[in-house]
Amino acid sequence: MKNFLLGVVTTLVLVAVASLGYLLLGFAEVRTDLPPARWESALMHRAVRASVRREAPEIPDPFPTTDTSLIEGGKAYLGDCAGCHGTPGKPEENAAALFPPAPHFPTRGTAFTEAQVFWIAKHGVRRTGMFANGFFEPDEKLWKIAAYIKRMNSLPPAVIAALEEKK
Repeated sequence: MKNFLLGVVTTLVLVAVASLGYLLLGFAEVRTDLPPARWESALMHRAVRASVRREAPEIPDPFPTTDTSLIEGGKAYLGDCAGCHGTPGKPEENAAALFPPAPHFPTRGTAFTEAQVFWIAKHGVRRTGMFANGFFEPDEKLWKIAAYIKRMNSLPPAVIAALEEKK
């Protein structure tokens, strides 16, 4: 039993040292103009999802969601967010330029809840292009954007028409 435990501890130490060496000796690829390894993408995706689930409180939107608020959120999204996250009706354009790639909401939607989208917009996601908008924007605007993003692919016709007028 003693030898078994010694083997387990030795293996764990070797894996830790090898991982640290991999990172500190510069073997980890950091360029964004090359696609990331499949394991790296999977690991980052899972890490972000787990962190947001743990950190973002599931609170209801404190501002009522109306057609008017969805239009305001849509206008804000088109002005502030669409450059990275995509414009409805247009194909993905910049996905390869960002790592991790920004989600293209018009085609894929989001698996995050509205409260989680608000939390991400407010606090950002470290080591991505998603900065903390909470420093610059009021919560009400971020909630409207979150409501729009969550409903982007099932908007009422009046909201779609109002947003089409503004293009």
